[in-house]
Amino acid sequence: MATGAGKSATDQATTADLEADIEQLKADIRNLTEQLAKTGQHGYGAARRVAADSVEQLRAQGEAALESVRGSAEDIEAQLIAKVREKPVTSLAVAAGVGFLFALLSRR
Repeated sequence: MATGAGKSATDQATTADLEADIEQLKADIRNLTEQLAKTGQHGYGAARRVAADSVEQLRAQGEAALESVRGSAEDIEAQLIAKVREKPVTSLAVAAGVGFLFALLSRR
């Protein structure tokens, strides 16, 4: 009977050890889950900041390009006005010729 009592005490100790190990694993899993959640939030926040910075930089570049195009268009317009004032008859003839070509192309 001492052998039966010895096995029972050993079984209880083994069961207690297993339960303690299971509880430790559960705690480790909870900690790991929390750390992964924090890391995910940090990664998401960093990616969002990078994307916002990139959007701002692209917007600034777009505005600069638009201003450059506006400046070029204004220069071309000024040159065109100067040419028309310098040679009005020639400008009228060129405009009529271009209009005639557009009319021919639009018929087809």
